[in-house]
Amino acid sequence: QVQLVESGGGLVQAGGSLRLSCVASGSIFKLQTMGWWRQTPGKQREEVAVISTSAGTIIADSVKGRFTISRDNAKTAVYLQMNSLKPEDTGVYYCKVEMGVGRTDYWGQGTQVTVSS
Repeated sequence: QVQLVESGGGLVQAGGSLRLSCVASGSIFKLQTMGWWRQTPGKQREEVAVISTSAGTIIADSVKGRFTISRDNAKTAVYLQMNSLKPEDTGVYYCKVEMGVGRTDYWGQGTQVTVSS
């Protein structure tokens, strides 16, 4: 079994910052791409940022220049630094980790981020 535990969400005013963390535990094997997705009100879940095993990153245009993704393989963790937050960033943020040669997806339970105007 693999568990992903997210933390760091909360309520912040527009322009503020939050840092999300996601730590994987359990039967960890061959970590592949790690990333963050979000579900905002009225929209489908969307990819926010992903980071490969070689630390290459892909950042969504909507958050580029404001969000940064990083990973710590020794801690089996992925982080999302969110700066200059906007009300439209409000939503539930999920981490996703791919493992194994077959790149099986594992999802966290989600953490709520609320940005007030």
